[in-house]
Amino acid sequence: MVDRRVCNLAEILVDHSTAVKPGERVVIFGREPAIPLMLEIYRVCLERGAHPYTFVRDPYGRPGLADQVFIFYQHANDQQMAEVDPFMKLALETADAWIRIDSDENTRHLSGIEPERVRVRRQANAELTAIFRERSRTNDLRWVYTLFPTAAYAQDAEMSLREFEDFVYRTSFADQEDPVAAWREMFTRQERLIEWLRGKEHVRVEGENIELDLSISGRAFINCAGEYNIPDGEIFTGPVEESVNGWVRFTYPAIKDGREVSGVELHFNEGRVESATAHKNEEYLKSQLEVDAGARYLGEFAIGTNTMIQRFTRNILFDEKIGGTIHMALGSGYAESGSKNESLIHWDMICDMHDGGRILVDDELFYESGEFKVSP
Repeated sequence: MVDRRVCNLAEILVDHSTAVKPGERVVIFGREPAIPLMLEIYRVCLERGAHPYTFVRDPYGRPGLADQVFIFYQHANDQQMAEVDPFMKLALETADAWIRIDSDENTRHLSGIEPERVRVRRQANAELTAIFRERSRTNDLRWVYTLFPTAAYAQDAEMSLREFEDFVYRTSFADQEDPVAAWREMFTRQERLIEWLRGKEHVRVEGENIELDLSISGRAFINCAGEYNIPDGEIFTGPVEESVNGWVRFTYPAIKDGREVSGVELHFNEGRVESATAHKNEEYLKSQLEVDAGARYLGEFAIGTNTMIQRFTRNILFDEKIGGTIHMALGSGYAESGSKNESLIHWDMICDMHDGGRILVDDELFYESGEFKVSP
């Protein structure tokens, strides 16, 4: 018998996140452990009159086997590294909705791969990324990304698998009687905050671990309440690229491509990271800053709002939403926020704000110690 929470999660993804309509093509993209959820999504799509297509595949578009990505990076020649998967391209060009489910059985499977080979592969996939972003920007492609609980994720989060399953479904609202209504309620609350922010120009962030100024003039805050991520819970914008000045010490490890970089401290001058240090894996941090010109600029400034998430899991899908934190992303921004920054990377890093951290917007207190202080 299928866990009712899995059924609820499928309905959230189909009815709320991607709002699937009769006759639409829906790509359901996942890996083997996520098959129970994929089948439920498939069923719901059929009931809604859509045309669902399931792909049990790895993140780079080739038929999924547990170690295939690692083998590819080890043995692929230059021509193979540059090959664009035609099946993935066709799916991106023709789908109306795209539902991606991660279910890693080894979250460190790329930790032994040279960062340069990962960069080359990302560059090769730039065409696919451009298709995805443009169709997303114009709303021709509606998409959502989620996670199916596995033992690997549970171990990273220092939980048992049963605990992690409960955590996933609780933070996704899939354990609630009417989960879609819960996500719509979050959207309404956050929309009031975004309305208050509309037209504002200057942000100052203060605290034990941050002293940062940035401009949001002409930029839009985006309401994230289950449309693109499940779980969700944040509001974000793309700061004016050259406006960021000051420093930040990120209080949680920053994880990318299976590498954990802890104690990250960045200093900005006119938007650009001028110095970067870390307690662990500092060389990897610096290598990512050299990926391209946009890697040293912020593409995103965000505030996490999901109060159901109050612990660090080493998974950015959850951690960037922790209520009482902010996060910033080095690299590419989202055009819908007004960001003009382009890069092959988008690396989120998180800073806790509970102990006295403040955000002032046009010199008015907006947020303090993890709570919003305005009355929209």
